Amino acid sequence: MAAKKKIIIMGAAGRDFHNFNVLYRDNKDVEVVAFTATQIPDIEGRKYPASLAGKQYPKGIPIHPEEELLDLIKKHQIDEVVFSYSDVPYQYVMEKAAYVMAAGARFSMEGGEPTMIKSSKPVVAVCAIRTGCGKSQTTRRVAQALQEMGKKVVAIRHPMPYGDLVKQKVQRFAELADLDKHKCTIEEREEYEPHITRGVVVYAGVDYEAIIREAEKEADVILWDGGNNDMAFYKPDVQITVVDPHRPGHELAYYPGQNNLLLADVIVINKIDSADPDDVAEVRANIAAYNPDAVVVDAASPLEVENYEAIRGKNVLVVEDGPTLTHGEMEYGAGVVAAIKYGAADLVDPRPYTVKSITETFKKYPGIGTLLPAMGYGDKQVKDLETTINKVKCDTVVIATPIDLTRIVKIRKPTARVHYNLQEIGTPDLATVLEGFFSGKKAKAKTARKKK
Repeated sequence: MAAKKKIIIMGAAGRDFHNFNVLYRDNKDVEVVAFTATQIPDIEGRKYPASLAGKQYPKGIPIHPEEELLDLIKKHQIDEVVFSYSDVPYQYVMEKAAYVMAAGARFSMEGGEPTMIKSSKPVVAVCAIRTGCGKSQTTRRVAQALQEMGKKVVAIRHPMPYGDLVKQKVQRFAELADLDKHKCTIEEREEYEPHITRGVVVYAGVDYEAIIREAEKEADVILWDGGNNDMAFYKPDVQITVVDPHRPGHELAYYPGQNNLLLADVIVINKIDSADPDDVAEVRANIAAYNPDAVVVDAASPLEVENYEAIRGKNVLVVEDGPTLTHGEMEYGAGVVAAIKYGAADLVDPRPYTVKSITETFKKYPGIGTLLPAMGYGDKQVKDLETTINKVKCDTVVIATPIDLTRIVKIRKPTARVHYNLQEIGTPDLATVLEGFFSGKKAKAKTARKKK
């Protein structure tokens, strides 16, 4: 009998667990020796629990820091390393591949199609080419359009399982109290709360086969709310991909963002109102070259600011969506745009005032600059965020997170909150595209197009 192939899965508590569940959990020819983890604090050093790992792994599967990868390859004589996280440049991927191959193992990535679970209900997937493109407001707009068509929409969010993985196997969020019940992080709240307040039930967790079977019981349409520019976990009937003209060319340079560009039936060019026209033109040209059959929707993300009077002439601390600044590498977001628009005297640099885990975030992502990412992967980090905000010497805190941060963090300064929603420009718009699909006027498009 041939020996089992020994595998390590490189991940960040999301795609890695999904790839394992779908491809390896019941595969008797493979032994997954370990996961490695990056990006997410406090994941490494734990285990993927036995109750989720299946019969072949009665002791669970250890999760190690990615820094230990090469030692693990040599120690366990690993045959293959499967790269399973997202929103990284191609240069980064191939550097990881070089190290793995130099250590004597094969380097691989799993395609989207083999890991996409088929649903019994129609699936509309919203993905992006980078974190911070505006996928969240696009997803909200899609949900609204489907609801106006009389559809019961259930959203399934890309995983963010940073707590007790067993308890998080299948999570359902129908009211705001469920966020406290499941001890959600700030990142989770930012994604779930806007859906809940609009009457959309949200599912998330770890086991996405089990999740969709529960969601199908109460949905007319499944809305895949993708995250971290990953590919969809479910086979989409319509895939909508959001691109960002503030970062022209990224749609061709990041993994797996370009996959999402190629697989899109509909491409939303967001932020047209604030982007340079030449950058918009570059993105349009890339769409035309790589996916000429996609329907292109132009869109803006106009700002609405509560208490904007507290900005003019003031020294302000801007708090932005965390992943947009870290994984997404954006140098600014809606908060900075609002601060400039409403005449802030100065943006206060938070770095001299940071504490503990927030200090570590700036060390890991030095390009953040004079902004504060709303990091909150656990109670300790939320407390560090609160301490940092209140230490900063500023007049006003401009909050540009998708949730009301003051519900979680006690801020002892005046605040101005920034809201942003997707606004389509002209036609076609998302409602028209979706109505066409559900009326059968638009053929499904499920395979990537080749560059002409």
